[in-house]
Amino acid sequence: MGDFLVEKKSKRLISLDAFRGITIASMILVNNAGNWSAIYPPLEHAKWHGWTLTDLIFPFFLFIVGVAIVFAFSKRIETGQSKKKLYLKILKRTLILFGLGLLLNAFPFFHLSTWRIPGVLQRIAITYAIASIIVLNTNIKWQAYIAAGFLIIYWIIMKLVPVPGYGAGVLDPQGNLCGFIDGILLKGHTWMYAPAKGFDPEGLLSTIPAISSVLFGVLTGHWLKAKKSNLEKVVMLFVVGIAAIILGEIISIWFPINKNLWSSSYTVFTAGMALLFLGMCYWLIDIKGYKKWTTPFLVFGSNAITVYTLSDLLARAMVYWWKIPQQDGSAISLKTFLYRTLFESWMSPINASLFYALTYVLIWFGLMTILYKKKIFIKI
Repeated sequence: MGDFLVEKKSKRLISLDAFRGITIASMILVNNAGNWSAIYPPLEHAKWHGWTLTDLIFPFFLFIVGVAIVFAFSKRIETGQSKKKLYLKILKRTLILFGLGLLLNAFPFFHLSTWRIPGVLQRIAITYAIASIIVLNTNIKWQAYIAAGFLIIYWIIMKLVPVPGYGAGVLDPQGNLCGFIDGILLKGHTWMYAPAKGFDPEGLLSTIPAISSVLFGVLTGHWLKAKKSNLEKVVMLFVVGIAAIILGEIISIWFPINKNLWSSSYTVFTAGMALLFLGMCYWLIDIKGYKKWTTPFLVFGSNAITVYTLSDLLARAMVYWWKIPQQDGSAISLKTFLYRTLFESWMSPINASLFYALTYVLIWFGLMTILYKKKIFIKI
């Protein structure tokens, strides 16, 4: 963690940190079920087409990355920071994020032959880098054109480019173009639990529409910084959000909403949902002043990447590293031991699984509260 900088927190819209914190807390929650065979449906991803609440989390984070880009770059440009320094900062952040993602994928075994290359942090890194370069070199109008263009190009490619042995336009787990490309270029280095061999939900081709998720956040950031009244800003967030949800549903007739493929309809639909959620946060927190309830989420949001990375490392260590000996000579993971002893011993499996995850979130809230109270905000 030595590459991180510890800084005092700059003034910003509280709703942005709250939004980010809710997203990160939700990410930790859904990633740490006590029993993966007993999960409430909203807390797991859709099997393929369709969506659940869990499928909103990652695009929400990419969306808020885009919003933050506008505020961060505006401040640095206003203080006279050169483009060269901005590019170096973008490069540094990209490399650190990508490196952390590779670390999480490899830990604790570091098997190079099966080391998964794509991942959540890797996708954040790539989309952040490309979106940042676009923002530094284009105006708002072109940023909107590029965001829409990526979705249209991706849609055309997915529909018209044939996959050997399957043909063109296949959107099933087996035979889609994303999986075909990942299977060739990332052979042996994709997610082992993917819905089809060789496929990766954070793969190469589907990163194209994910860039649009960030750019939609960028466009929202421009709007929030515009010289408009708070009421105008909130109304537009809700109006455009509802319109995007409807448009996403219409597009899904031809290109189904699908998180694994990061389909164009999914990108538009989730951007609409993010706009509504941000609009609600903005209205409640920054306009109406209802801030007390946000404290836990500000704690998470102020050290978002830190808590995500550390919580994932600990979760992996509890599964793969630390073992508890049993009377029969076998051993079970520390996670299994804690889950069975503290939760499943007196709850139904599905509730035990949920409360294990909630407890894990609360533990990290406690740890991050220490940093928050000391005003330590670890940034890349």
